[in-house]
Amino acid sequence: MVGRGGNCACPGPSPKLSEAGVAESTRTGNKGDALMNVMDAIRQRRSIRTYADRPVEEEKLNLVLEAGRLAPSAANRQEWRYVVVRDHDTRQKLMQAAKGQGFVGQAPVVIAACAETDNHVMSCGQLCYPIDVAISTDHMTLKAIEEGLGTCWVGAFYEAEVKVVLGIPDDVRVVDLLTLGYPADIPPPRPRLSLSEIVHHEKW
Repeated sequence: MVGRGGNCACPGPSPKLSEAGVAESTRTGNKGDALMNVMDAIRQRRSIRTYADRPVEEEKLNLVLEAGRLAPSAANRQEWRYVVVRDHDTRQKLMQAAKGQGFVGQAPVVIAACAETDNHVMSCGQLCYPIDVAISTDHMTLKAIEEGLGTCWVGAFYEAEVKVVLGIPDDVRVVDLLTLGYPADIPPPRPRLSLSEIVHHEKW
């Protein structure tokens, strides 16, 4: 079952999307509440680059941030730190720092995902903070789907410029920018490799 690229091993129609980009295919909780299936959220996630002129409610924003807070991290270090930007002028400055990508300024919310880190290296040889912040950010993208919101993970930006715009200390790293808002357009799914192309069993 491979993400949203049309290579799913399970037969059946794709979930119907509402105007907000949320699947109308849901399951029902014990109390009758409609709950989104995790795989539905994974399949529906898109990189949204066109946003409606509509603010994100404080409650929904906090739920998205809470999803990021609850993410796992190496040795529970929790090095992620987030700068939430809603001010119009600041978002325009971030757009310029993000190589002029217009949707960064258009999105009603931009979250700068940072790491307050001691650059700890795991025994596998990998730095903790880029992996941990990435996991936390991905938690937020999926929670956003459940709340009827869209996101785009932005890696094309000049870190030094973002730090100046947001007053981020020199010893803090900016790992990614996450735009957040109500989608004005839902792009089609991008292709994904099949399981047979990416999975090895027992050995390479």
